Amino acid sequence: MPETFAATPSGARRVVARTPRLALREMDEGDAGRLLVLLNDADFLRHIGDRGVRSPDDALAYLAAGPVASYAANGFGLWAVERLEDGAWLGICGLIRRDILPDVDLGYALMPAYRGRGYAHEAAAAAFAHARDVVGLNRLLAIVSPDNGPSRRLLEKLGFSFERLVRLQPGADDTALYGWSRT
Repeated sequence: MPETFAATPSGARRVVARTPRLALREMDEGDAGRLLVLLNDADFLRHIGDRGVRSPDDALAYLAAGPVASYAANGFGLWAVERLEDGAWLGICGLIRRDILPDVDLGYALMPAYRGRGYAHEAAAAAFAHARDVVGLNRLLAIVSPDNGPSRRLLEKLGFSFERLVRLQPGADDTALYGWSRT
């Protein structure tokens, strides 16, 4: 296990937000196996991108360098999405500070079995409210594949507006940039 993980007593994962059906909570090494599956899902690879996570050790390193490091540095990051009724791990949702974007962005991805049931909207709305009301952000971005109609509609439903197509890395495909600003 990477040394960057702090010891977390069993059951002590910090819940960041709750909705009628879901809890968004900080991730730890116990999430590595499920995260490995999600990051290698065909739709994740197509719409979000390949994170190069191929093994349990890769997943642990991704968690340590990504979400867990972000919690320490920013007070937020990608959180696990769990269903309250049975504790099912649905996916991830949260706030990401990327060097390539001028503002924090909202990201989410669910396991295939949980898509199309309103969970992504519910989780994203909770993360958005946390960004606005708890973190106090006045501007929030979201990036999405131009051909990902369901995610684009979800962002618009939350109050984001399409701003422009951007190329986040040389040689990469264009990405739709959405934004929200406090008015």
